[in-house]
Amino acid sequence: MRFIKPLIKSIPFISYYIAGRKLLNDRSYKEALDRERTEDGKTPKRTDVINLLLSKRVEKTCYLEIGVRNPDDNYNRINADEKYSVDPGLEFKSNPVDFKMTSDEFFERLSSGSILSSEIRFDVIFIDGLHLADQVDRDIIHSLKFLKRDGFVVLHACNPPTEWHSREDYHFLHLPARGNWNGTTWKAFLKWRSNPSVHSCCIDSDWGIGVLSREHPIGSHMAESNPFFEFRNLAQDRNTLLNLVSFDQFRKSLT
Repeated sequence: MRFIKPLIKSIPFISYYIAGRKLLNDRSYKEALDRERTEDGKTPKRTDVINLLLSKRVEKTCYLEIGVRNPDDNYNRINADEKYSVDPGLEFKSNPVDFKMTSDEFFERLSSGSILSSEIRFDVIFIDGLHLADQVDRDIIHSLKFLKRDGFVVLHACNPPTEWHSREDYHFLHLPARGNWNGTTWKAFLKWRSNPSVHSCCIDSDWGIGVLSREHPIGSHMAESNPFFEFRNLAQDRNTLLNLVSFDQFRKSLT
């Protein structure tokens, strides 16, 4: 009997181990892991893109970051004369940001003039908050209201390498995507790719760095063909749909 109890306790572990080995031998699972590793190793990162855009400005620069988490990951390395950060602090408890609130509340209070000034305009606004299409879309709409006419909206996580990375719920972690999560940011970006009021492209690095601009010709808008994109649509023609470009191509488009 004393040998049976430890054996029973070990059954869940053994089952988990066997299931894990089966997954690692599954071709589609292995391919997804390879894509995950490739994407994770791409450079430059979002910090480099944002600092490039700010370096092109002649006058004093004003920067806003939505969705900061740990500011050492990006915010603290941004070179701007004036910068502000927004995060409700759900993922980083110390949350050393300027405005400890959701982006919806921030923009509502900004519009009313109860924080900063309703007249403020930013050179670059970086959106990296909740990675769900409806929230990202609202963040873009609000950001464009407070963006300088020749400014840029930058979005992170616009190019999910696999369908696992584009899942709606972050909390499924036993996947090839592990803790990496693009969510459905790409769907909001595709919606704006069809909007003739902005130019747009996606830099093929750091999980997809989307850029929107009203004045800079960084990419022509595409004809609206499908307002209900599924991941398989993206996977079939992501170069065209996202206007996927290299960092060097993007840099040249700014000159």
